[in-house]
Amino acid sequence: MNDDARTLIAFQGEPGANSDTACRNMYPAMTPMPCPTFEDAFTAVDRGEASLAMIPIENTIAGRVADIHHLLPESDLHIVGEYFLPIHFHLMALPGTDRSAIRTVHSHIHALGQCRKYVRANGWEGIIAGDTAGAAKKVAEAADPSMAALAPELAAQLYGLDIVERDVEDQSNNITRFVVLSKAPFIPARRSEDELIITTFVFRVRNIPAALYKAMGGFATNSVNMTKLESYQIGGLFVATQFYADIEGHPDDANVKLAFEELNFFSDHFRVVGVYRGSDVRKTNSGS
Repeated sequence: MNDDARTLIAFQGEPGANSDTACRNMYPAMTPMPCPTFEDAFTAVDRGEASLAMIPIENTIAGRVADIHHLLPESDLHIVGEYFLPIHFHLMALPGTDRSAIRTVHSHIHALGQCRKYVRANGWEGIIAGDTAGAAKKVAEAADPSMAALAPELAAQLYGLDIVERDVEDQSNNITRFVVLSKAPFIPARRSEDELIITTFVFRVRNIPAALYKAMGGFATNSVNMTKLESYQIGGLFVATQFYADIEGHPDDANVKLAFEELNFFSDHFRVVGVYRGSDVRKTNSGS
């Protein structure tokens, strides 16, 4: 990896996307590197063209980002951090545009869905774009005052648009969780017993009766808090199910070791994808 690549953090989308904002907020000293697709962002890190990647993995409104649960286990990349970004959509248009002139609103399909009531109440037509920042770029390039975009504030700054109205999302509790990926694993040492460490792993259980129940038993009996467990099909087969899980704990913790031993016994595939310090947002949401 050359020196320039060490300062780059890849993300999917146009400059000004929410992923771009997450990069700038968490790593202000690094340069965000836009990529057309999630796979391109993964490849940039794998080939050493970027040091890290900032990838959205789930949203409180839209749920999980399905592509990531397939790309991450198949890659050799590791989760080394996480970031929670409150999502706000702003109505933006050409400078000086009066909202009465707006006829169409452009944005990503999820953004349009999360602002559906607002768009409908104003009688505008929603037009699907590849991503939110790309929609803002399209409005700027079209120079048509009848067009507006729903996008993050950063997009308005980058493409010279005016924000006509702020925070137009239908629900205020809209948060996206991002994971930071690296080619080299980084497993932090515990700084204190009560430090929040998250371990992410994938596994496939053996084809025996009650295998999943038995595999999960070790986490309950050893008091390991599992914060996420999701399943998805692999290889195009309904009988081939892979599980993705997050737990609170470090692989070196005695209770986690015991839980993993039991999981391994009932699994035919198990891999730790990342060990990283949990965001303070988790503590706030848990009330601790």
